[in-house]
Amino acid sequence: METQKNFSTDLFSGVRGSAVKILNRVERTDSYLDKLLHFELHSQQFNDLDKNLLYEIVHGVLRWQIKIDWVLTGFFHSNFSKAEIPIKNTLRTALYQILYLQKIPHHASVNEAVELIKRLRGEKAANLVNAVLRNIIRNVNDIHFPKKEEDQVQYLSVLYSHPLWIVKRWLDRFGFDETEKLLIANNKIPQLSLRINPLKMKVAEFCEFLKSKNITFTQSEYLPSFFKTTSFADIADSELFKQGFITVQDESAGLACQLISAKPGETIIDLCAAPGGKSTFMAEMMNNSGKIIALEKYSQRINLIKSSSERLHLSIIEPIAGDGCEFEHEPVDKVLVDAPCSGLGVITKKPDIKLKRDVVDLEKLSKLQFALLTNAAKLVKKDGIIVYSTCTIEPEENYLLVQKFLAENTNFEIESAVGFCNPKIINNLGIVETFPHIHDMDGSFAVRLKKIS
Repeated sequence: METQKNFSTDLFSGVRGSAVKILNRVERTDSYLDKLLHFELHSQQFNDLDKNLLYEIVHGVLRWQIKIDWVLTGFFHSNFSKAEIPIKNTLRTALYQILYLQKIPHHASVNEAVELIKRLRGEKAANLVNAVLRNIIRNVNDIHFPKKEEDQVQYLSVLYSHPLWIVKRWLDRFGFDETEKLLIANNKIPQLSLRINPLKMKVAEFCEFLKSKNITFTQSEYLPSFFKTTSFADIADSELFKQGFITVQDESAGLACQLISAKPGETIIDLCAAPGGKSTFMAEMMNNSGKIIALEKYSQRINLIKSSSERLHLSIIEPIAGDGCEFEHEPVDKVLVDAPCSGLGVITKKPDIKLKRDVVDLEKLSKLQFALLTNAAKLVKKDGIIVYSTCTIEPEENYLLVQKFLAENTNFEIESAVGFCNPKIINNLGIVETFPHIHDMDGSFAVRLKKIS
């Protein structure tokens, strides 16, 4: 049993110690990686280089954990999977630096790991960590991985660090070549995607600002108010962000708002609103005229919607705490159901998702998604619109669920996304569907449903 001292901040000092502490909590709990990282970055006296390194190590370990564990299993003196969590994460952190961070000398990575585990578990554990890592370094060019011709599933799973169950599903659905491209895309380091607030800044002005700061960027071909960059440091501390000129949001998240085509004066319900990115985008599209009821089941997340609205100077958003499956209201013009989902479309940004999800989650989530969509049907007027969207690429949560809904709600039909969104992201059923390896954005799904009677 682990002692309380293992959670001491002093024991986990420094960048590598903080990385291990975060990884321990990710493995032990259901905590969100971004929240743990945000807290650690703001509670320690790290300089910018240290902050970047901590972010890099934590995301890198989780992105490549399955491949890293394959290597460690081959060199560990006993069953690596049964090792204590702090020992596993100390080894993972060191091995990630050895394999992927060329600027850090191998001996530095080993020494940091040995000193950390010595503080946490004593001399014996430190000797074990030292021996394993030095053995790997000596044999780093002779590590054997699964062979493609012997087992395609294991080959893809280990080489591209995705769970077997996900690889099996995607191989059956997409075939080998497409699956490999998708796995490669999921492992890319994501760019920062920004949305301009058109009520405060024009696209041309933002372009000029970025150029004046020598910030490299690309403008989205799907959403003109969205930009991607890799070099906008400390975005949340920038005056542009604080004063409401920009918001951090992936293009794929903006597509659902584009599809709902929010107009000034309309009343719209955002049934699963927190943290508020889609509510605020719709409010901007509405020129801050009309009403958006931003419903959120968990009352503690209401403040996220409020703070986003205030930062962007948007007054038409009304945050309400309530369950989207049971919420009652007189029928409105439009309802957005951005449903809780497996998140298997956003692995690039949230690598911990692939380690935490299981196939049983899809069935559980699809029941919740169907309940939300069924209630949304009661909340929209005749000739009104529901947009159902997710950040997953799994059929059970997307088109199969919509098919089931339409079978039970014959007064609704799919209205084609043609005319609302770029044809490149619309499939042959008139539905918005994006994939990381095809569209260079998160995987997503969005369908426009019209109430015809």
